Amino acid sequence: MDIAEAIKKEAFRRRLSNKTIRTYLFWNKKFFDFCKKDHKELTKKDVKDFIDHLSERNLSANTLNVALNSVKFMLDWILYKRWRLNIKYSKKPKKLPTTLSKDEIIKLLNSPKNKKHKLILALMYSAGLRVSELVNLRVRDLEIDQSYGWVRKGKGNKDRIFIIAEKLKKDLAEFIAKNSINYDACIFKGQNSSHLSTQTILKIVKNAAKDAKIQKNVHPHTLRHSFGTHIIEDGYSLQSLQGLLGHSSPDTSMVYVHTACPNMIKIKSPYDTLKI
Repeated sequence: MDIAEAIKKEAFRRRLSNKTIRTYLFWNKKFFDFCKKDHKELTKKDVKDFIDHLSERNLSANTLNVALNSVKFMLDWILYKRWRLNIKYSKKPKKLPTTLSKDEIIKLLNSPKNKKHKLILALMYSAGLRVSELVNLRVRDLEIDQSYGWVRKGKGNKDRIFIIAEKLKKDLAEFIAKNSINYDACIFKGQNSSHLSTQTILKIVKNAAKDAKIQKNVHPHTLRHSFGTHIIEDGYSLQSLQGLLGHSSPDTSMVYVHTACPNMIKIKSPYDTLKI
């Protein structure tokens, strides 16, 4: 049996994202390289030994969980070995995401000299887009006059709506017209591909943060985190934010309540009620 091909077919049938498929293939290759066994000879101990091996390399809790889920997908749906694996999932440390204040966002957006780079940063922040969603954005996905656009096949293969800021509508329309971007083409083109790479976007963000003299560890997802936090600070509901960010559960969006400034979410310290 060609395990890799079987994983691809099952994943495609389930409409899993290309990123998820690559992840499953990567970790299952690592698993079989480690075991050095035919799939018919696998045991529960092989899985446990593999995860223990990864754990000894001090990989993050999230990486261990991804590796275990990848192998379980193969065992459950390709080999039909529905084993009860007594392997506890690693607990991810509960860290609040890094966010930028509105003043820091202004500095970041004003730092690039390149207009294209400035538009990329502004669009990612103003709409709360993931970097993969930004690079795959096409002209046909935009309804600029109506102030919204569509993320097509985002995380979990879901479509969702996003807002286009009023202040960006003119710049976005002019950028598309000036560069004669076709209706079906990606808005931000790369030199050797249909769109910019995520690594290019990372460099743009890092350089902008450096030029703006922002000391925090800023990456593309920081703009999305900042969008979520500022939406809550501006008084919009958690349900509205959940839809805009494309979260399946309100629990995922709840983190932005914790990162919002306390005074902006109308929470007063009990100290202020003391008559001292």
